[in-house]
Amino acid sequence: MKVRDLMVKNVSTCKPDQNLAEVAAIMWKERCGSLPVVDEAGNVTSIITDRDICIALGTRNSTAAQVRVKDVSLPRVFTCGFGDEIRLALNTMVSQNVRRLPVIDSNGKIAGILSIDDLLLHSQKRATKSGISEERVVDAAKSILKARRRDRVHEAAELVATHA
Repeated sequence: MKVRDLMVKNVSTCKPDQNLAEVAAIMWKERCGSLPVVDEAGNVTSIITDRDICIALGTRNSTAAQVRVKDVSLPRVFTCGFGDEIRLALNTMVSQNVRRLPVIDSNGKIAGILSIDDLLLHSQKRATKSGISEERVVDAAKSILKARRRDRVHEAAELVATHA
C-alpha cells in the first residue's frame, strides 16, 4: 500500500511569517493539530503543532499575534513521498520520533499529510501484501510515546541541573 492511498489530501498550510493567532485560527477551522509550514515556492520547510503554539505562548511574554511561525517551528522536517510504501513512512515516524509526516509530490510540493492515526485507522488484524498490521502500528505508536517520555525526562533533568 502506498502513502497516497491513506494520506489526507486537502491539507491546510501556513507560512513562516504568519503569526500564531492566524495559525491557531486555521487549526481551529480545519480541526487539526498541526500544519506544514511552506515557503513561497510551496516547499515544506517545517511543521508546527498546537503543542508548539502552547509552549511558545506559555514561555514568552507575548501575544499570539506577536509571535511568528518561524520563531517557533523547528528548522527541520521529516517527510515522505506520496509514492512511498506505507511501511517506509511508518519506519520514518518511528526512527524520527514523529507522529505526522507531510507528504510531498515528485516536485517537492505538499501533497498531503500522513499521521499515525491514519495508519491505525486503516490497519488490518494481520498484515497483507498491501496493508500493515494493527500490531505493527500499535508497536510503532508505543515506541514513539516511549521515546517522547524519555526526551521529556532528559529535558527536565537538564533544566533542574542548570538551575541547581
